[in-house]
Amino acid sequence: MTQSLLNPARRRDMSLQNYFTKIYAYMGGGLIMSALMAWLAVREPMIQWFYKITGEGQITYSIWGWIAIFSPLLVIFLIGHAANKLNVAMAQFWFWVFSALMGVSLSSILLMFNVQAVSQAFLASAAMFLGLSLVGFKTERDLTSIGRFAVMGLIGVIIVSVINIFVGSGKVNFVLNILSVVIFVALTIYDTNKLKAAYQEDDSAEIVQAKAIHGALSLYLDFINLFRLMLYFMNRR
Repeated sequence: MTQSLLNPARRRDMSLQNYFTKIYAYMGGGLIMSALMAWLAVREPMIQWFYKITGEGQITYSIWGWIAIFSPLLVIFLIGHAANKLNVAMAQFWFWVFSALMGVSLSSILLMFNVQAVSQAFLASAAMFLGLSLVGFKTERDLTSIGRFAVMGLIGVIIVSVINIFVGSGKVNFVLNILSVVIFVALTIYDTNKLKAAYQEDDSAEIVQAKAIHGALSLYLDFINLFRLMLYFMNRR
């Protein structure tokens, strides 16, 4: 009743804020799920499931560890499929599964860096992400060209990264990480702006929830990549 008495512009602003609140709530919940699973994955008994520890103290992934690393790629498509079908319950289920698997795949970070380094990188990434997302939310212009450029750049970085696995060049890796920062800065701004543009005030509750889950997935991936990059640069020797 109160909302119906507001002028259309104010009503839309409130609806848009509620929409983004849902997006950030899902994203925040996903990050908490990932952090919890990462913590559990490096402790007994789960560390024995996902890692192989040799007598010399070397740690490598087990078969389940490799499955946890690559399975999120499949789950992303399942989330998108469920969201497009407006199957909110299934989209929510796969989003939490995705967040849990990402936590396991990221758990090796806790084996390579101490808690202080991880915490500092997380806080730096969070501050950076919030600033960039705010820019994307406030920007009124169409950022499609920036998004297209960032996606093409990301594809190029992935291709060169795969090649560099066999070459093993530290300089190339350094340059790729710098380019990745630029790319994910652009993607964070673009994705937030795209989510704002996609919102329709007359969307049904199911559509809003589906869009929120899909949007949370996009922003989650942007944040995780910014976090990994901050961890790399803040601990580079």
